[in-house]
Amino acid sequence: MIDNPRSPRVRAVAKLAKRAAREETGLFLVEGPQALREALAFHPELLVDVFAARGVFERHPELARGLASAGIEPEQVSDAVLDAMADTVTPQGVVAVARQFPVTIRDLLAGGARLIAILEEVRDPGNAGTIIRAADAAGADGVILTGKSVDAYNPKVVRSTTGSIFHLPLAQGGALDHALQLVRGAGMQVLAADISGEELPTLRDRLAEPTAWLFGNEAHGLTDEQLGWADHAVKVPIYGHAESMNLATAASVCLYQSAFAQRS
Repeated sequence: MIDNPRSPRVRAVAKLAKRAAREETGLFLVEGPQALREALAFHPELLVDVFAARGVFERHPELARGLASAGIEPEQVSDAVLDAMADTVTPQGVVAVARQFPVTIRDLLAGGARLIAILEEVRDPGNAGTIIRAADAAGADGVILTGKSVDAYNPKVVRSTTGSIFHLPLAQGGALDHALQLVRGAGMQVLAADISGEELPTLRDRLAEPTAWLFGNEAHGLTDEQLGWADHAVKVPIYGHAESMNLATAASVCLYQSAFAQRS
């Protein structure tokens, strides 16, 4: 058992909450039973270490079976050690370390993508993670994070995806104009979500086409130049009295409208 919260190994795991440590090591934190369950189901080869508090496998026997099947021996740790390793205030009994697995934009598009989300300077980890989760649920082919968007392997992003980070390709880094050039080269239209745009229902006939949805920063959205790079600017109409919609909510609506149209 590991019971010293100040040991070098524990500190190395805890440092993965910081972007600099993640970039240096190519590793990231996977916290909680649900995230570990999805990692075991989709990418067990990425898991480097698994640390578990006493009793977690009695509560989640499927995790023990998955780890055994993957040939991974978890290490038992004290509650104090788990607290030191985890980014959450109240850890859920298990923390894992995994290798990052970003793809290039070219690779993401290579399979004939029909629906993707592009996040330009989306800074809030909860929004980014929720959009990744929504893209996964809508059957999207991947997510691209451009500009100064939050790191996809930020612990809060990973938690917000509830395991979806292991389900679909993610590409990050690089300039938006370059990403859009590659997207257009792959035969996709670009629809930019913006309050200045046409109402989403008016574009119903175009939504069945291969589409890259572009979502901008939570506070200032997309610049006029960036909007000019899109084929259409589109807004989600508000029929009630709400002042506005959260970015992740609006993104979910847009992605699902495309998913409905492409599957009709």
